[in-house]
Amino acid sequence: QVQLVESGGGLVQAGGSLRLSCTASGHQFGTYNMAWFRQAPGKERDYVAAINYSGGNTDYTDSVKGRFTISRDNVKNTVYLQMDSLKPEDTGVYYCAGDRPPYKSWPRLTGDFWGQGTQVTVSS
Repeated sequence: QVQLVESGGGLVQAGGSLRLSCTASGHQFGTYNMAWFRQAPGKERDYVAAINYSGGNTDYTDSVKGRFTISRDNVKNTVYLQMDSLKPEDTGVYYCAGDRPPYKSWPRLTGDFWGQGTQVTVSS
């Protein structure tokens, strides 16, 4: 089973930046589509961004376009989420997820495996 470990969350003021990382176990990372989701307090988990297995295709939910950047390093088995111009409404637990081939959907991954989440809090 693939294990995903997120890091990089924390407390930041509005307008600040954070970079989240998610590192996967195993040797097949370069075949996985990866995505970030987030869950605000009392709300359902929502899609944030996705990147395909090669890094050549990305997608973002409208609310983060122009502020967040998803990227990956297949040598390091890691996917990143650079978050700039953060807003209080970006607060939540951020999860990374991955889909192995054959891929069931794009860009809203179904999530064959998930990380444990990392807390992001943006103060106003």
